[in-house]
Amino acid sequence: MDPLISRRALNRATLDRQHLLRRTGRTVIEVVEDLGGLQAQTPHTWYTGLWNRVEGFKPADAADLMLSRELVRIALQRSTIHLVSARDCLAMRPLLQVVTERGTRGTYGKKLEGVDLDELAARGRALVEEQPMTFAELERGLAERWPSHDRHALSQAVRWLVPLVQVPPRGLWGRSGPVAHTSAESWLGFDAPPMTPAELVRRYLAAFGPASVMDVQTWSGLTRLGEVVESLDLVRFRDESGRALYDLPDAVRPDEDTPAPVRLMYDFDNLFLSHADRSRVITEAGLAALRGFMGTNVQPRTILVDGFTAGDWTVTRAKGTSTLTVHQWVPISVLEEVEKEGLRLLEFLAPGDKHEISVSDRPSRP
Repeated sequence: MDPLISRRALNRATLDRQHLLRRTGRTVIEVVEDLGGLQAQTPHTWYTGLWNRVEGFKPADAADLMLSRELVRIALQRSTIHLVSARDCLAMRPLLQVVTERGTRGTYGKKLEGVDLDELAARGRALVEEQPMTFAELERGLAERWPSHDRHALSQAVRWLVPLVQVPPRGLWGRSGPVAHTSAESWLGFDAPPMTPAELVRRYLAAFGPASVMDVQTWSGLTRLGEVVESLDLVRFRDESGRALYDLPDAVRPDEDTPAPVRLMYDFDNLFLSHADRSRVITEAGLAALRGFMGTNVQPRTILVDGFTAGDWTVTRAKGTSTLTVHQWVPISVLEEVEKEGLRLLEFLAPGDKHEISVSDRPSRP
């Protein structure tokens, strides 16, 4: 029988690989690659994800890499926008394109009838490579060739057929800009060999393991990975529910009693989105609190205490004062530690403001 691994041991293994047991001195690009990318559909909140993980992190440390085209934001896992290295962008996108294809065909397939997809891809690529375009601008260009077809369906098909990166100033700290796209190949100017399913599974386990087949499918959006997982040289465990979990043979799995510091996580951190069974980080009280956000486009910014969800946080600003409010989902015994981390986070988010901490006994509401 496979050896049992407890929920706390899974928690500590995952936090360790996510650089959340201690901040690391590794470079920003190394950390982004360690994580397999950061979910980054919001322009700026993911900077907090790097602040939580990289010792001495400053916004310019990532923004400058976006300007130099060493980091990019592109639709990858689960067809959501991720911040990845240039190398991972080009390697992951061919493998994960099927995820975007599945969603696009399901939503817009009938509206694309009669459109030559090869011609659409070529036309879309030519338009965005001539100059970066918003989807509205792209739709106007495509409508000249396909005037009787749904413009949005056409642009979303280009999003599937052509790897589109969002170009700066969108995503730069403290700046705003249109959601403009160009092709990854023209933006980055080099080629990289595509990643294989086996390589992707290994990268996932290095960032999120030990994990089940369903876990890696939840993270990636890919299906039928069971045979891929079984073909690899991996070690096996079983969790407290009897599920089979897999891991890299040489991976570090810390003792379950390893201390885990308080962390104030950003809203779309992949720590909470990359397992079919999220109980390794989200408690029953946490699930109850999260149900209040179901059906909205809002994700709470979660507080980890002893490695598990204990509340969420929000920031408000008025008259030069930024206030971070701690919303307790359960009574937090180390509230002073949470408040200290909150003040450090405010110094990162709003260095020129006066800083205050407030505590509420209720979850925030969307």
